[in-house]
Amino acid sequence: MKIFGLLFFLIFSLSLFAQDYSRKFTEGLNHETSQLSESDTVLVWVFFTDKGRSLNKYFEKPTLVVSKASLKRRAHVIKSGPLIDQSDLPVNRNYISKIESYGARIKNVTKWFNGVACYVAKSDLYYISELNFVKKIDFVGRYVNGAKPIINENYNPPSNTYLHKFNTIHTYDYGQSLAELEQIKVPEVHDLGYTGNGIIICVMDAGVSNLSHEVFDNIKIMRRYDFVNHDTVIANQPLPDSGDGSHGTWTLALIGGFMQGKLIGPAFDATYLLAKTENTQSESSIEEDNWIAAAEWADSLGAQVTSTSLGYRYDFTSGTGYTAADMNGHTAIITIGAEMAAEKGIVVVNSVGNDAGLGGPNTLNAPADGDSVIAVGAVDTNGIRASFSSYGPTADGRIKPDVMADGVNNYIPVATPNTLTGYTYGSGTSFSCPLVAGVAALILQVHSSWKPKQVIEALRNTASNHSSPDSLYGWGIINALAAINYNPTSTDTSNVSRNNNTPTNFELAQNFPNPFNPSTTIKYQVKEGGFVTLNVYNLLGNLVATLVNENQTAGTYYVNFNINSARVPLPSGVYFYRLQVGDFVATKKMVVMK
Repeated sequence: MKIFGLLFFLIFSLSLFAQDYSRKFTEGLNHETSQLSESDTVLVWVFFTDKGRSLNKYFEKPTLVVSKASLKRRAHVIKSGPLIDQSDLPVNRNYISKIESYGARIKNVTKWFNGVACYVAKSDLYYISELNFVKKIDFVGRYVNGAKPIINENYNPPSNTYLHKFNTIHTYDYGQSLAELEQIKVPEVHDLGYTGNGIIICVMDAGVSNLSHEVFDNIKIMRRYDFVNHDTVIANQPLPDSGDGSHGTWTLALIGGFMQGKLIGPAFDATYLLAKTENTQSESSIEEDNWIAAAEWADSLGAQVTSTSLGYRYDFTSGTGYTAADMNGHTAIITIGAEMAAEKGIVVVNSVGNDAGLGGPNTLNAPADGDSVIAVGAVDTNGIRASFSSYGPTADGRIKPDVMADGVNNYIPVATPNTLTGYTYGSGTSFSCPLVAGVAALILQVHSSWKPKQVIEALRNTASNHSSPDSLYGWGIINALAAINYNPTSTDTSNVSRNNNTPTNFELAQNFPNPFNPSTTIKYQVKEGGFVTLNVYNLLGNLVATLVNENQTAGTYYVNFNINSARVPLPSGVYFYRLQVGDFVATKKMVVMK
C-alpha cells in the first residue's frame, strides 16, 4: 500500500510539473515541441521578467547604453522625461548565464524585448521554464522571405532613358539612373545642395558581396556587422550557411552609390551602417531575431533612417509563419520591433513585398504592416504599378503600401565579387525601397528636427495619389522636392516645461516605461484648470480604457495604467493614449509587450 501511495505521489507531482512549465510556453511552442523528441533542439525566444537591480546608473549616464548621436535623435521625439527607458537597458547577464548552464546556446540578445533567442534541447526547456526570472518562452518561427527581385541582364532601355544632363540642367550626371530619380524629383534636391550629408542610414539586408565595385568608391561606412555569423565581415564568406550578398550590393548602390555617368543614389553623401541580417541560403528559416538585433544596434549608434528590402510571410512549405490576418501591425515581433524603432525617432522604410501573385485579402510582408513603417511599392518609370508589387490593406483596415517609387528595370551594379565596373538591371520592391529611404534622408538633412511621423506625412501628402490613396498605390509616387518644402501639420503642440510645480503650458509626456507589461505611468501637465479626459485606444481607434474623465486644477499629474484594468484583454502591440483639456489635444503611442 505504501508503494502504491508513493507511485501515486510521484505521478501526481510529475503532472503538476508538466502543467507548471507549459504555462510559460506559447501555443506555437507547445505545437512545435509536440512534434520533437526530448533530445531535439529548437530555436526559441526566452523572455525575462525584469532586468535586475542597480539600473539607475544607466539613467544617470545614458551613454552607457546608447551613443550621443542616438540621444540627439531621440530628443526630437521625446519632449520630457529621460531619453532612454527600460527597453534600452542591457539584459541581465546573470539571467543569460543561468539559462546557458542548462544547455542553451545563445544566438541573439534583445534588450528591447528583454530576452534571448537561443538553441535549446526540448528536455532542457522544462528546466529553463522553472526559473523564476523566465517570463515566457516562444518559438522563433520559420518564415520565407518574399519573392526575390528579378535580374534582367538582357534588358535594353529606351533610348530616351539614358540622358546626360551634366552641368546643363542638373549638377550631376546620373547616367542610366536618371529616369528613376527624375520621377521622384531627386536631381532637383541635389541641385539645391542636399545629398544626405550628416545623416546616418542603416541598410539591413543580406550582406554586400561586392563592396569593391566602383559605385562604392566614395561611400562613407561608419560600421558593419554580420548578425548571421556574428562577425564584422558582411561580404560572402567561405563558411557553411554564410549566404550570398548580391541583394545587399544592389540595394546599397541604389540608396548610396555614386559613379558619374552611370549610377547615383539619392543619399550618396550619407554615412552608412551595414547590417547583414539574412542568410540567403536558408529558404525556410529566415529568422526575425537577426533583424531585431540589427535594429537595436542601429538605434544605439544613432541611425536616423533604416532601409530594409526584406520581408517575412507565411511559409507554405512548413505551414508556419504569418498569414494575411496577422498583417495587423501588432502581431509579428519584427513589426513590433519596427514600431519601437520609430518610437525612438528612427524613420523605418521597408519594401512592401513582391507577392501580389499570391492573391488573398493582402499580400504584405512583415514589418511593412507597421503603422509607423513606410511601406514602399513599385512602379515603372511611366508610373504604372508593377504587377508583382504587394498590396494591402492591412488586416485592421489601414492603407498599405504607403508610397511608390521605381522598381522595374533599375540600373544596378553587377554583384559578382571583383567585378569592378559592370552593371545590369533588376526589378522588385527591393529596389524602390532604397530610393524612398534615400529621400527620407534628404528630408532629414533639410529638417533635422522632424519626427518620423512628420517625414511620413510629408512623403504621403506630396505624393502623386495623395488625394485618393488606395491599397494598390498607397499615396502614390513620392516627390522629393515637394516633400522637403512641405509644412507638416503633425507638429508637437506642447511647449515643454520641466518645472513640475508651475506648468507653463499643457504637456503630454511619453509613458514610462515603454514598452511595458502590465503597467506604465503617464505624465501630463495642465496649465489651466478644466475638464480633462485621458483615454487609451487600439490601432482600430476603439476605446479600450478611460484613465481620467473629470475636472482638474492646473498642475502636473501622474496616472498609472495597468492593462489588466482595460475594458478588454490587450494583446501585445501598439496603442494610443489621448489627452484632451479644452481645446488642447495631444496623442502619443505606447507599446504593450507580453
